[in-house]
Amino acid sequence: MSTNVVDALARVPMLSSLDRSHLEKLAKEFSDRTFPAGSVVMSEGDSHGVGFFVVADGEAVASVGGTEVSRLGPGSHFGEIALISDRVRTATVTATTDLHCYVMTLWDFRSFVQGDAEVAWKLLEQLADMLHRSPSAAH
Repeated sequence: MSTNVVDALARVPMLSSLDRSHLEKLAKEFSDRTFPAGSVVMSEGDSHGVGFFVVADGEAVASVGGTEVSRLGPGSHFGEIALISDRVRTATVTATTDLHCYVMTLWDFRSFVQGDAEVAWKLLEQLADMLHRSPSAAH
């Protein structure tokens, strides 16, 4: 079953404060990408994580240090930190079936946020809330 990109974006914690119209605008910036079963979508330790992925159809496995940490399916997402920070990838994601994803790059997301102050403020508030709720946050 394929997942609608707008509905999937609404379930991403970092984007959950955006209203439907902003999510619809953001969804237009995603491109489609298909990875054959067995292919590595991203590798732990890669120095540049430029993409954010939302799984539309298919399945994948995320692993850290060679150990499976989660299974991904329609509506799952990964790489969202790459939207705001060019960091080293923290996991390897491997397609276990043919995997159809919606993908957005850092520079497309940056352009989207810079073009709308309301979006930028909502994202800042959401990130602050996520940090506040984080178990490692100092209170």
